[in-house]
Amino acid sequence: MSTTEDRNKAIVREAFDTLFNQRDYAVAEKFWSPDYIQHSAHIAPGREGLFDLVKTLPGELRHELDLIMAEGDMVMVRGRFTGHGQPAPWIAADFIRMRDGVLAEHWDVIEEEVSRAASLSGLPMYGGTFPEER
Repeated sequence: MSTTEDRNKAIVREAFDTLFNQRDYAVAEKFWSPDYIQHSAHIAPGREGLFDLVKTLPGELRHELDLIMAEGDMVMVRGRFTGHGQPAPWIAADFIRMRDGVLAEHWDVIEEEVSRAASLSGLPMYGGTFPEER
C-alpha cells in the first residue's frame, strides 16, 4: 500500500471481515481501539458494545463490502448485512475515523433493502438484482 488512505482501507476491510464474517473477537480486538467511540443509535458504547451486539446475532450474519473510500483518517464503507434475523437485509454506509492504525470512531446510516415491488425507482439498492432474485 502506498498511501495512508490505502492502508486505512485495507485495515477496515480486514476488520469488518474478521468481526462480522469470521466472528473472531480476539483477533478483531486488534483492529478496534480500546477507546472506540460509537455514534450509532443501534449499538451500545465502545468496542464492547459493538462486539456484544455481534455476539447476539445469528451465526449466519454476513457483511458484503461493495465500496470503500478514504480521505485522510476517514474511511467510508458501503455494504450489505444479511443473516441478521430481520426480514430484509440492511444496506449500510459506515463512516470510520482511524487513529494510529485502528478504528477509533464510527457513524452509520442503515436502510432496509427493498424488493422490486417496493422500489419506486425500479432499480435495486445493492448490486444488480433485488433480494428476492438472489
